[in-house]
Amino acid sequence: MDIRAEGISRRYFRRTGEANYFEAVCRTDFTVEAGKVTVLLGRSGSGKTTLLHMLAGLLTPTGGKIFLGDTDLYSLEDKALSEIRNKRIGVIPQGRSVIDTLTVLENILLPAALYGGESRGQEALEWMKKLDIAHLADSRPTELSGGELRRVAIVRALAGKPEVILADEPTGDLDDENTALVLSALRDAARDGAAVLLVTHEGEAKQYADEVWRMNAGTLTREERN
Repeated sequence: MDIRAEGISRRYFRRTGEANYFEAVCRTDFTVEAGKVTVLLGRSGSGKTTLLHMLAGLLTPTGGKIFLGDTDLYSLEDKALSEIRNKRIGVIPQGRSVIDTLTVLENILLPAALYGGESRGQEALEWMKKLDIAHLADSRPTELSGGELRRVAIVRALAGKPEVILADEPTGDLDDENTALVLSALRDAARDGAAVLLVTHEGEAKQYADEVWRMNAGTLTREERN
């Protein structure tokens, strides 16, 4: 299912500088299509993560609307929006996002447990094998490297078979081999029908993309593919 932004923007108000606001994302239309990998490139501070958070239902746009299929995300009450994020949108965040008192597998299965959904155990184990962390299933997060923790977050998002996958710098702390594993996994998820947005500053991701966009100072432009 596509996720579609219509005329969205995000403005932060402030008391310093020449203007009394900062335009993090300028007014734009943007669609992440089902079955495709859309890569969004840009430097740190360009507005990429702000856009991703709006698409994920985590940050209310200053203007415009975001639709998952026919559902206007920000017209929903918090409980309904949270349930959609849990069941239909897989978010891979930049930062650390695990609970240290749970095992790796328990962390991966936690989203389904929170809403009483179907077990994601089989899917989780399959993705763990693909991303080479199956042997860490019973380990605690404190025993893992940064790259391993990153792959845990990726498996947690993929295991729920979400309709939309929003990945924020998913290969930022991975070596070349594991970067290829992760990008191939996201490509596989799109092949299975998910709408995948890959936000990154690494040009290598372009070879896995169906569409490439670039963000600079909050403004989106589409790159032509050869």
